[in-house]
Amino acid sequence: MSTIGYAGSYTLDFEEPVVEIERQIEAIRSQQNAADLEDEIRALSETRSRLLQKTYSALSPWQTVRVARHPARPQTLDYIRMMCRDFCELHGDRRFGDDHAIVTGFALIGSTKVLLVGHQKGKSTAEKIACHFGCAHPEGYRKALLKMKLAEKYRLPIVTLVDTPGAYPGIEAEQRGIAEAIAVNLREMSRLRTPIVSVVIGEGGSGGALGIAVADRVAMLEHSWYSVISPEGCAAILWKAANEQTNNAAASALALTARDNLRNGLVDEVLEEPPGGAHRNPQEMADRLAGWVVEKLRELKRLKPETLTRRRYEKFRKMGCVEG
Repeated sequence: MSTIGYAGSYTLDFEEPVVEIERQIEAIRSQQNAADLEDEIRALSETRSRLLQKTYSALSPWQTVRVARHPARPQTLDYIRMMCRDFCELHGDRRFGDDHAIVTGFALIGSTKVLLVGHQKGKSTAEKIACHFGCAHPEGYRKALLKMKLAEKYRLPIVTLVDTPGAYPGIEAEQRGIAEAIAVNLREMSRLRTPIVSVVIGEGGSGGALGIAVADRVAMLEHSWYSVISPEGCAAILWKAANEQTNNAAASALALTARDNLRNGLVDEVLEEPPGGAHRNPQEMADRLAGWVVEKLRELKRLKPETLTRRRYEKFRKMGCVEG
């Protein structure tokens, strides 16, 4: 269960002990003699920090999924605002329309010029509806690929931010060829003669995530997830029910956490989040993300295009191979 916590914030049930301490701190600070109570505030703050660290270092896979879906968790447009300069958004797939579930555009990260592509879920109800809750249609993937080809033409590196429950499951997406659109992206991204880095910033749901994640370097934020299916979808198939118990079991069986994916060789790195998750300190997370992106692009730019594409192809071909 989740609740709306103090100050109107969204609180996950396992965060409640931390939030209770935060309420106490705010209550003390609101008193007229708060300056005389600094020692008490400091002690409570230290207790809060320890409890937050303890809670988030022992999250279950299902709790990790819930953190990845936190309404206050930074999305693509948030990261663009916090870590990019001179962002110039590019729209449309030149075939059907402009899908707001995928954002594309040129930007500067530090002094590095990039093409940035990312899923956008939306924050308000109107935004979520316009963005299909981050579930892209075929035109979203075709838009992404069209802009990636443009980046290749101008020899610009590509940065993708993955945050989707999955591709849009409606009949209109099927009618316009969602499977073909994703398949073409997988094929063409493997051939692009420019560096590509990808980061799962929240949810990494199935082909909807992979459709913009065929990259030379793939990372996950510490409390994100990446899997062939959501826990609820898995539970509905295996047990014909999606509830707390089956969701917990499915999340554990899917090995969907960042550490699981790193151990299984599906991603290259895990980026540590600030204590309590990216939603508690978005700017710090954005700074870490920007630093990682710039560092990896600096490494990849030294490689010849032929080396990039060969290594990228080999990287994905060997996934799923088990020795012994």
